[in-house]
Amino acid sequence: MFVLVDMVDTVRIPPWDFHKQLNDAISEELNKKLANKVVYNVGLCICLYDITKLEDSYIFPGDGASHTKVHFRYVVFHPFLDEILIGKIKYCSQEGVHVTMGFFDDILIPPESLQQPAKFDEAEQVWLWEYETDEGAHDLYMDQGEEIRFRVTDEVFVDTSPTGPATATTDTSAQPGQSTAPPAEDSIEKKEAPYTLIVRKTPWSNFFNKAAPEDTSALNAFVASVPKRTP
Repeated sequence: MFVLVDMVDTVRIPPWDFHKQLNDAISEELNKKLANKVVYNVGLCICLYDITKLEDSYIFPGDGASHTKVHFRYVVFHPFLDEILIGKIKYCSQEGVHVTMGFFDDILIPPESLQQPAKFDEAEQVWLWEYETDEGAHDLYMDQGEEIRFRVTDEVFVDTSPTGPATATTDTSAQPGQSTAPPAEDSIEKKEAPYTLIVRKTPWSNFFNKAAPEDTSALNAFVASVPKRTP
C-alpha cells in the first residue's frame, strides 16, 4: 500500500530560514511542496522518509535564497494491483460505489464489479445486492459508512497541470461595445481527480470481518438475520 520512492529535487531555502539546521529546513520545504499531493504516475505523497544526499548549495545573483539539489526518499501511497484494502463507503451514485480510506477518497467500485445481481436504489441513493435465498431475493444494502474490503484492479492517473487559457474565438455577429453571452455550464470541464483507484468489492466484505465461510447454509442464515427494509 505504501512504498518508498527515490526522488531528486532542488530545494530553495529563503534567507529567514538560514538560522535552521539545513536538514530541518529542507525537510520542511519538501513536505510543504509534496505532502498530500499526487505526483503523476507515482502516487499520493504522504511524508518525507529520509534524505540520502545533499549536494552543494548555491546563491544566485538577484536571489538571496540558497538552492540545494537534494536526493531523498518519500513515503507514497500507491497500492499494487490485486492488493486487498479496507475502507468505508463514502456515498453511492449511478457511477458505482465511492469508497474512502480517510486520507484518500478517489476510490470507485463500478457497477460491473459489484456482487451480482446488483441494482441502484434511486430513492435511497444506494447500491444493493439481490441475494437469492430459498425464500426469494433478499436485498443487502451498501450503506454509507459501512466498512468494506476491496481489491485494486486498475489505476488512473490524469495530468491536471494548468494548460493556459483557451483560444478566444471572434464572434462576427457581436457589435462593438456589446458584451457576449457567458459560456454555457455544459461547456465547463468537470474537474478530474489526478489519481483514482478502480477496485472490485470482495465477496461478503461488508458483512463479515473475515473471509466468508464456505458453508452456504451459514451464509443463508446470516442473510435471513438481516432485517428487510420497508420502502
